[in-house]
Amino acid sequence: MRLPFFYGWIVVAVTFVTMGIGVNARTSFSLLFPPIITEFGWPRGVTAGAFSFGFIVSAVMGPVIGRMMDKYGPRVVMETGVVLMAAGLLLSPLTTQPWHLYLTIGVLVGIGSICLGYSGQSLFLPNWFVRKRGLAVGMAFAGVGIGSITLLPWMQSMIEQSGWRSASFTLGVIVLVVLVPINLLLRKRPEDIGLLPDGDSTAATATKPVSNIVDAAWAATDWTLARAIRTSRFWWIAAGYFAGLYIWYAVQIHQTKYLLEIGFDAKFAAFALGLVSFVGIPGQILLGHLSDRFGREAIWAISTTGFGICYVALIAMQSHPSSLLLYVMVVAQGFLGYGLTSIMGAIVLEIFQGRNYGSIFGMLMLTALAGGAAGPWLTGVLYDIFGNYTLAFWIGAAMSLLSALAITMASPGKVRAVAGKTAQLQIVK
Repeated sequence: MRLPFFYGWIVVAVTFVTMGIGVNARTSFSLLFPPIITEFGWPRGVTAGAFSFGFIVSAVMGPVIGRMMDKYGPRVVMETGVVLMAAGLLLSPLTTQPWHLYLTIGVLVGIGSICLGYSGQSLFLPNWFVRKRGLAVGMAFAGVGIGSITLLPWMQSMIEQSGWRSASFTLGVIVLVVLVPINLLLRKRPEDIGLLPDGDSTAATATKPVSNIVDAAWAATDWTLARAIRTSRFWWIAAGYFAGLYIWYAVQIHQTKYLLEIGFDAKFAAFALGLVSFVGIPGQILLGHLSDRFGREAIWAISTTGFGICYVALIAMQSHPSSLLLYVMVVAQGFLGYGLTSIMGAIVLEIFQGRNYGSIFGMLMLTALAGGAAGPWLTGVLYDIFGNYTLAFWIGAAMSLLSALAITMASPGKVRAVAGKTAQLQIVK
C-alpha cells in the first residue's frame, strides 16, 4: 500500500513520541534527586553518581548498540530500550541502598535511554533525509520539549502527592504501554521499503544528479571503525561530543536542586526544567533547518555558546536570583543549547557515511556519554568540597568553548556540503 506522503515522516512521528517519553524519563532523575536525598540523607556526589554510573555503563554499551543497529535495525534496538527503561522505573521504588539506585535508575534506565534517546535515534533517522536532514531530525527531537512541558510537571505533582516511588512506577507503565507498539513501525533506511531519502523518485534523481561531496577521496573511502579511529577528525568529534554532553547533563541534573537552594519553590524549579526543553522545540527545529543551509559547524558553535551563557547566568543568580536571569538561563540552554541534538547524527554521517556508520557512531557515543557521566558527577563532587556550584559552573562554561572548537576542527562541511551550499559547490566544480 502506497502512502500519500513520504514514510520518513512516520519515522519522524514515532521518534517524536519516543523521545518525548524516553528522554524525559531519564531527565526526571532531576526531580527524583531532592526527595531521595531528603529520605536517605546520602551525599549529593553519591546520589548524583547513580546517574553518572548509568552513563558510564551506557557509554560502554554504545558501541554494542551501534553494532546492533547495523545488524538488526531500529526495531530491535528501540524495543530493547523500552524494556530496560521500564524495568528500571518499575523496580526503583524498591530502593533502600545506593546500589539499588545505581542498578535501576542508573544502569537500566540509563541503557534504555541511550537506545530511545538522542544516541539511538541518531543511528538511523538521518538515513531518511539528505536535503532536509537537519530539519527532520530537529522536528523529531522536538518531541523532548513537548514531553518535558507535560510529563515533568505531572511528575513533580505526583511526587508531591504520592511520593517519588509511585511517580517512578507509573512512569514505567507509561513507557511500556505507549512505546512498545509504535516502535514496531520503524525501519532503518528508506531503501529497505523501496524508497529513496527525502521521498525522491528514482526518475527525479536520475534526471537531476546533484552531488554534495566536497572531498571525493574521503567520501569514497569504505570507513570501518578501525580506519575511522586513526583519523584526527574522529578524535575531534570525540572531544566535541564529550564536552557537549558534559555541559548538557551537568546543568540538567543539578539545576533543580540549585534553584531550590537559591530561593525558588519546588513547582517553579520543576517548571523551569520543563521549560528548558519546551523552548528547545522551536530552537531544535530552527537550528536544524539553519544547519541545512549554513553548515553543521556554525550551528554547533551557536548551541554551545547557548550553554556557555546558561552557566554564566546560573553563576550570576547565586548573588542575584532574579526571574530575568532565570529566563535568560532557560532560553540560552533550551532554544540555543538543545540545537546540538539536531546535528549530532548528521555530523558523523556526513564524515563517516557508509555501512559501518552505526559502529563508528556508537564508539563516538562512548566518549560522548563519558562526558555525560563526568558532568553530573564532577559537579556534585565540587559542590561537596566547596559548598557551592561556582567552580563547577565555570568549568561548564569553559567546556562549552572547547566543544565548539573541536567540531570546527572536525569540519564535516569539508567532506560533504549541506543542501544550502550544494549549489555553490556545483558552481565551484
